[in-house]
Amino acid sequence: MSDEIKGRAKGGAKKAAKMTAEERKALSQKMVAAKKELANLPKATHDGKLKFGDKEFPCAVLSDETRVLTETDFMSGLGMYRSGALSVRREQSSDGGAQMPLYLAFKNLLPYVNKYIGDVHIKPIKYKTLSGGVAHGIPATLIPKICSVWLDARRDGVLGKRQEQIADSAELLLRGLAEVGIIALVDEATGHQKDRARDALAKILEAYVAKELQPYVKTFDSVFYEQMFRLRGLPYPPEKISYRPSYFGHLTNDIVYSRLAPGILKALKEEAKREDSKTHLHRHLTPGYGKLELIKHLSLVIAYMRDSSDWKSFVDKLNRYAPRFNETMPLNLNEEDR
Repeated sequence: MSDEIKGRAKGGAKKAAKMTAEERKALSQKMVAAKKELANLPKATHDGKLKFGDKEFPCAVLSDETRVLTETDFMSGLGMYRSGALSVRREQSSDGGAQMPLYLAFKNLLPYVNKYIGDVHIKPIKYKTLSGGVAHGIPATLIPKICSVWLDARRDGVLGKRQEQIADSAELLLRGLAEVGIIALVDEATGHQKDRARDALAKILEAYVAKELQPYVKTFDSVFYEQMFRLRGLPYPPEKISYRPSYFGHLTNDIVYSRLAPGILKALKEEAKREDSKTHLHRHLTPGYGKLELIKHLSLVIAYMRDSSDWKSFVDKLNRYAPRFNETMPLNLNEEDR
């Protein structure tokens, strides 16, 4: 096995050999800084493609929730391609600071850029793609403004023939975006809305479900059970003070916990199972928000109980005004309601 340096490494070694100690140190520092920058870049968590007619615009959601369209693919979708002139103009700026984005780097667009975007031009967002590469992104919220720049310039007749075609593509994109918000559109294309929904559910569960068993405090008072016995056609009080039919637990889960918030009943049962206990489910609610929401719901349930003559009429009212989560409210098609 030869230790001889070959290929690019050989060229690099020759270049390094010609450097002074100061130049090698500066290069090393530059490489360290580049690695540090790469490590700190936001990462794409989802990606996908926006489709408008025969055009596709790759997009992504980043770890900081920023939605972006890939710069080079956005330019390609508009029918704009990199050129040496564009690259040079991007590096130029009148104040020596802000860079002109490639897709706006035309002198005849400047008045419209100032109108819609302002004097500070947006620097592309560098990020890591799902495949591990590095890309430059345009904030999704900026896309309608970029399109407006091109359309206003076309309206005023200041575009060249090639630029007119870019403006036509911008119009197609803007029309598509007008039908649905850009944030929602990117979320749909990348599948992020599913994770967002799961995150929202997790926050609901966190507000309701306690991670440790709460002290016992009487929550379901005698009025609740008195009305339940009455509506089920059972004598109250029962012969044995502590007696309640076993199916009352299933009924309580249905009329109370399944209607508190999405996923609460399942989460409470899982928490009870994790604790390996047969304690009341309400003891697994958070002592603040969860318990207060339960008490509010119980007050509503008891009010409908008192206003009903039997169990069916009570459940019909509850289904109408406090339906189970993730269920469609049934329509009442009784003759007297027509």
